[in-house]
Amino acid sequence: MSELQIGVFDSGLGGLTAVRELMQILPGENLVYFGDTARVPYGTRSRDTIRTFALQDLRFLLEQDLKAVLVACGTVSSVALPDLQGMTDIPVVGVVQPTAAAACNATKNKKIGILGTSATVKSGSYQAAIAEIDPEITVTATACPLFVPLVENGYLEGQITELAAMEYIKPLQDAGVDTVILGCTHYPLLKPVLSKLFGDGVTLIDSGREAALALAEILRREGKLSQKSEGKRRYFVSDEVSNFSNIAGMFLERSIDGQVEKVTIRTDD
Repeated sequence: MSELQIGVFDSGLGGLTAVRELMQILPGENLVYFGDTARVPYGTRSRDTIRTFALQDLRFLLEQDLKAVLVACGTVSSVALPDLQGMTDIPVVGVVQPTAAAACNATKNKKIGILGTSATVKSGSYQAAIAEIDPEITVTATACPLFVPLVENGYLEGQITELAAMEYIKPLQDAGVDTVILGCTHYPLLKPVLSKLFGDGVTLIDSGREAALALAEILRREGKLSQKSEGKRRYFVSDEVSNFSNIAGMFLERSIDGQVEKVTIRTDD
């Protein structure tokens, strides 16, 4: 079992923040990542389209000899997680539940903010998860449709990014939140800008890290952890390889040249 892989997928490169966390938490695990870069972003699409894309993405990953899957996409986790879990008997972990739990543990004034894609915010998934844990917590959610394209194009800082962030976080600041969920795995890449704008009094919850920790706990509990010191990593994308490799290497803080392969995702039912 230890030679099997953990599969991770996202609409683009944002899920690499979850891969980075998995590499730190479970360095001996074999990881296979799929970024659907040809169809990014998912967050502005309809629920039916998101569900269709997600099922196609998982179908591809399930061909890779997996022992678990991390859905490193807040949009997919919010809209299609039960459908994905119904496709396989292996654990399929989304970002919503573990991130909501971490936020509830972190807040001191019971005021939590959510930054997410339009689909994630509209789904109400984080709001529902938080209410189930602690109904006394007040939640303020804001959709941030510009964040994913900014990240995908390398705008992690600078005036354009700061102006967009200032607009998006204002409702959360006005609500007096002391904890903010970064409800898309792209968003931790904007953490320096967001930390600067929110200030020291606000805790930012990284959805990729919380999901990685949750998956690690499941594998420990089931006795399926690898005993190797360092695992292998493979990366697949549905669009241009070179662009992904350049940006991904920066986010992962290591070169992944030669490890990325372009694939065509089956779209037939």
